[in-house]
Amino acid sequence: MALSVAIIGASHKPQRYSYKAQVMLMEQGHRVFPVSGNGRTILDVPGYTSVKEITQPVDTITLYLNAQRHEPIKQDILAINPRRIIFNPGTESSQLIEFYQSHDIDTLEACTLVMIQTGMFE
Repeated sequence: MALSVAIIGASHKPQRYSYKAQVMLMEQGHRVFPVSGNGRTILDVPGYTSVKEITQPVDTITLYLNAQRHEPIKQDILAINPRRIIFNPGTESSQLIEFYQSHDIDTLEACTLVMIQTGMFE
């Protein structure tokens, strides 16, 4: 089943995990929305500077931002009402996890790349 996935902290640099995740998600047929500070197009997919700019439903958010950079955008994330948020290594925050869980959003502390490779993403 193809999902819509916002990649927050997306990068155009092939060595970055967020870039690798976008490649793998696209290979699996998922629709991706790269979100970064510059809103750059990545892998021919138009980028966004904020999740608020995404006009279609988002099932999953995969995070590649540390908690300090994530905190200011938590209300924007809440506003798009994703089903789940994946906190990739280095992005974990017990306060942010509790915040989303209190709003009935599933949270996972996991690696998107490993989830895809092991068939556990969907």
